[in-house]
Amino acid sequence: MSEQFPEPTSDQTPEQTPPADPNRPSYKGAPLDAEAGPGLGCFYLQVVLLVILLIVTPLSVVWSFPSWVSAGLLILTLIILFFVGMTMVFLLRLVAADRRSQRRPLREGARKTVGQMESESKEDDSGSGDPPPAT
Repeated sequence: MSEQFPEPTSDQTPEQTPPADPNRPSYKGAPLDAEAGPGLGCFYLQVVLLVILLIVTPLSVVWSFPSWVSAGLLILTLIILFFVGMTMVFLLRLVAADRRSQRRPLREGARKTVGQMESESKEDDSGSGDPPPAT
């Protein structure tokens, strides 16, 4: 039994990834895409569910629910806590990448930032050829 597979045509091109921006964090070798991960709506939903579970789980013990229900609520709370933490890390990486791209002062006459002064002093030290003074 032989199946016929279509021949690849020359007009099909492999997907090309855009060049990586050095200010964006990378994930598995590719730039971290904000559209690919969870958004704030997903995060808010997870936090609301976590708060509800944090209230209901201990109350299930006080209200003498069957032990398997209390155990299930506890396990579900831990799972939701894990997902809230992972979503928070993802969103914080996006915020950090956004802030990293805006570190330069927007105004022309603005004073230099501490990071710019440190970078210039490192360049001056490395360009002079003299070893730094011993302390």
